[in-house]
Amino acid sequence: MNFEKPPELADYFAVAEIPVQWGDMDSFQHVNNTVYLRWFESARVEYLSAAKLDGVMAATGTGPILYSVTCNFRRQVRFPDTMLVGAKATRLGGTSIRIGHAIYSVEQKQIVADGESGVVYFDYMKQQAMRIPDEIRELMHTFEGHDI
Repeated sequence: MNFEKPPELADYFAVAEIPVQWGDMDSFQHVNNTVYLRWFESARVEYLSAAKLDGVMAATGTGPILYSVTCNFRRQVRFPDTMLVGAKATRLGGTSIRIGHAIYSVEQKQIVADGESGVVYFDYMKQQAMRIPDEIRELMHTFEGHDI
């Protein structure tokens, strides 16, 4: 992590640092709304890596698959800027995980968007949802330091 986590992201357990690219802008001269969903994805991947879930998933052929995403756009973002995108588990169900997100603009010094992703734990060989393995649950509890 090459940045100091701002207080607004204090309760996010994984934070991805993402520079705004010139190509992220649209004809209205702000970042296109679809880019925010890619930033959420980057933060989810950062969470999986930071919590050490990626090794277990690669070894077993299982892992999350996105079933929903919401985004609340709070403020416009323009190039140049850097986004700090937080991810944290907000609910751990039998087969699904809800992940909260917040996007913080370094330039504006505030949250510019927030939202939530829903993922189902998935067996990619069988092509079906499955119960979240106990090993994954334990890694998430250890990483976040509390029950989810």
